[in-house]
Amino acid sequence: MRYNLLKNRLLILIILVLIILFLNYYQGGVYQKKVKNFFYSISLPIQTTFWRAGIKVSDFFQTISKINELKKENEDLKLKNDELLSKISNLENLQKENQNLRDALGLGLVKEFNLVMARVVSKDISQDVIEINKGAKDGISKDLPVITSQKILIGKISEVYDNFSKVMLISDKNSSFSAKISGKETTGIAKGLGNFSLFLDLVPKEAEILPKDLVITSVLGNVFPEGLLVGEIKEVKKSDIDPFQQALISPFLNINNLDQLFIIVNF
Repeated sequence: MRYNLLKNRLLILIILVLIILFLNYYQGGVYQKKVKNFFYSISLPIQTTFWRAGIKVSDFFQTISKINELKKENEDLKLKNDELLSKISNLENLQKENQNLRDALGLGLVKEFNLVMARVVSKDISQDVIEINKGAKDGISKDLPVITSQKILIGKISEVYDNFSKVMLISDKNSSFSAKISGKETTGIAKGLGNFSLFLDLVPKEAEILPKDLVITSVLGNVFPEGLLVGEIKEVKKSDIDPFQQALISPFLNINNLDQLFIIVNF
């Protein structure tokens, strides 16, 4: 009986030792690896998804960064391009000014008149008015004649401000001045019709006027100096009743080509 009891205790002890060894074996090696492998297998797809998503997010922010860099480079290039265009424009303006001055010198305008060069800054074609970048601070006053470098009459100063002035074109309905046919004694009054048109009025009926005759300013009335180019006769209108005849004038004034002008400040 006692022998059987010892035998059972020894068996139990051996079983306990085997269990402890088994547990130590699996906890320290195989079991732990299997558990790790199990959780790794489960988590692998999730890790892969997040890893790929991380790459995409990283690529996305890198793309945004590159777009911002390109945008800044674009803005810098545009700024440089605008600066170059501005320099080119300034050079072109200087070239035009020099050419206009050469033309004026060639025609003797500088010797004939006291001139101030101005640039057209605005055109109000609906009212036959333009604006120039010279005003009271530049010695400009009302009623001064405005011409081109080719001695073509443009109009006269109608309003003066500190830094700019308005010019009423000779085609304005409120414009009128003494004119004559070049090379003849025929005189009349040039009047604006609006819309860049004008006519010669109050021409004696017996005076000879022909199409293509050159119309220039007359000293009568002292509005403009004599000899400025106005235009040429386009059409003559006569009436048996009216003691005077009229003639439509095709003006040399071209609003599209107006850029730089001269103001006659003394004549």
